[in-house]
Amino acid sequence: MKIKKILNNNAVVVMDQNEEKIAIGAGIAFQKKRHDIVNPAKIEKLFVLKENEKFHQLLLQIPEEHFALSEQIITYAEKMLGTKLNDHIHISLTDHLSFAIERVRDGIHIKNKLFQEIKLLYKKEFDIGLWAIKHIEEQTKIKMPVDEAAYIALHLHTAKLQGGDMKQTLRQTAILASMVQTIRDFLNIQLDEDDLSYQRLITHLRFTISRIGTAEGNSMDDEMLRMIKVKYRQAFACAKKVASELTQNYGINLPEHELGYLTLHIERLRK
Repeated sequence: MKIKKILNNNAVVVMDQNEEKIAIGAGIAFQKKRHDIVNPAKIEKLFVLKENEKFHQLLLQIPEEHFALSEQIITYAEKMLGTKLNDHIHISLTDHLSFAIERVRDGIHIKNKLFQEIKLLYKKEFDIGLWAIKHIEEQTKIKMPVDEAAYIALHLHTAKLQGGDMKQTLRQTAILASMVQTIRDFLNIQLDEDDLSYQRLITHLRFTISRIGTAEGNSMDDEMLRMIKVKYRQAFACAKKVASELTQNYGINLPEHELGYLTLHIERLRK
């Protein structure tokens, strides 16, 4: 396996079985040059990255320490999630982390408006994000804000092979946050994010959003729905308000049986 291009001290482009791949490992390019053979024992990760030129440009623009931190976080995340992340994470997370570290170093802190929803929706990824910001502080002495754990969680979630893309993830999370805010305002209550009823509501809303436009979903017989409308009038009115704003703001129409299940969750919260 010969070096075709050196990206930095810890990353090189190699030719492997007539295919360009990126090999990553601590000091893999130390005292090496183009056409030298790579020591297989030095390779920690080997993958095909179609955007390797973009990756190369990124590595030329950021401190090598930031790249090393990103790779350590990716390795930890794959271990904790028990899955291989999409190769694009090596660009997206590295780029994000480097910019975030420089931003915090300059005293610029950006609040994550979807913090609570990300924390609940992507718990495993958020826990990894918490580990990541602690790891960054240990390595750089820069204390990252907890909001950054949520941003990292989003990158990890979308990099899971079944996670979808960042744009879709952000849209769904924003819709969910809007629904929760409508419920909070309608009932005029403070919601405890650690309360089991709140967590059940979030989980239900998440799956409701993901089911829109598919054949999947819960069904509810008409008699049960009529009983819910009468017994839980205020909660049903709240569910209708949520549905109305979903249609108005996002063009999403909730089936009536979904309103029934949403009413039950809202009633549990209301009490």
